[in-house]
Amino acid sequence: MDLRIFTEPQQGADYDTLLAVAKATEDLGFGGFFRSDHYVRMGAGRPGPDGSPPGMPGPTDAWITLAGLARETRRIRLGTLMTAGTFRLPGVLAIQVAQVDRMSGGRVEFGLGAGWFEREHEAYGIPFPAERFGRLEEQLAIVTGLWATRPGETFSHSGKYYRLTDSPALPKPLQDKVPVLVGGHGARRTPRLAAQYADEFNIPFASVADTERQFGRVRAAAREAGRDPGGLVYSNALVVCVGRNDAEVARRAAAIGREVAELKANGLAGSPAEVVEKIGAYRAVGSSRIYLQVLDLHDLDHLELIASEVMGRLG
Repeated sequence: MDLRIFTEPQQGADYDTLLAVAKATEDLGFGGFFRSDHYVRMGAGRPGPDGSPPGMPGPTDAWITLAGLARETRRIRLGTLMTAGTFRLPGVLAIQVAQVDRMSGGRVEFGLGAGWFEREHEAYGIPFPAERFGRLEEQLAIVTGLWATRPGETFSHSGKYYRLTDSPALPKPLQDKVPVLVGGHGARRTPRLAAQYADEFNIPFASVADTERQFGRVRAAAREAGRDPGGLVYSNALVVCVGRNDAEVARRAAAIGREVAELKANGLAGSPAEVVEKIGAYRAVGSSRIYLQVLDLHDLDHLELIASEVMGRLG
């Protein structure tokens, strides 16, 4: 089981905080550091220790952050869950991701979603189109098409939402194939897109039963598309809250404004043994990778505990 760290910097984290978490992620042996792509805090939140308003110091940009981390880490995979398709034009996004892949020595993985949080679009003047899924499909076609175009050849696309004419399709990523992640809970269109474009399918914040159901839909879509379902990686994203005893679990839950019972029901929470058992249930329905949503980015002892007492027991 591959464990990766997944952060939500829009809740209030600057680059230095993210760098500290990424370096701990690497030093402790986790497989990757991933982050969300949002510009506005979610939920009411609490003032900072110095009395500052919730969400301070404000958002960081996902791909600018990953560019910095690409130069300051050496081993871990880097990426987004998920890049918001509403934030960037697909041609520009292909350039950005390819550049960060080269800056990292070929360690980038590319998750792309349709974008959903209307409030952040309102806050920063970003258009929020009514039809986003059709745009996502074209974006995936364009980004992967640009990367797959042979050097010296050009790429064109004439779609409903985007038009590219004789693009030089440069720069290229360092990797021959940047892994593409598609995810979500949709019953029909999402599995079809995963079957067509994804190297990995991710379902966020889902129960074991819902995970098994959605993985089954993706496998069926892959077979229908003439693709081996076993060629995809199947993964989960789940909130994590681990403690050596009940008091430590309760303290960590309180620090992120959550209840222990709710975290145990909807995520990976409790003692290391409890969390190992829960991960085993996800593994049994086909998950081979879990993105651990870490919400208190200043509690690096939490990462150390997971690395030593959870990751070490998974094999």
